[in-house]
Amino acid sequence: QVQLVESGGGLVQAGGSLRLSCAASGATFSFNAMGWYRQAPGKQREMVATYTSGGSTNYADSVKGRFTISRDNAKNTVYLQMNSLKPEDTAVYYCNGVGGFWGSAYWGQGTQVTVSS
Repeated sequence: QVQLVESGGGLVQAGGSLRLSCAASGATFSFNAMGWYRQAPGKQREMVATYTSGGSTNYADSVKGRFTISRDNAKNTVYLQMNSLKPEDTAVYYCNGVGGFWGSAYWGQGTQVTVSS
């Protein structure tokens, strides 16, 4: 079964940086798209950044210029470099991948990112 596992979350001071990683295992295909989403308390899950197999990237306005998504297609791995972190970035960050015969969406278990002021 396909599994996505995030790592790299933690506690960081405002202005600091973190690098999140998401590694997929069990997939016999390359995801059509991979990305990062986040959910803060009291808010719905929102898209942070996506990277398609065609090389297109998309960022939420709130993180554009600060976050960078990258992808290793051969490894079905996606990264999120997070710079100039702000307290408002505090959330559980989830890795997402879409692919396979059914075009299914797969989600990681999430990793907590906490940015202190």
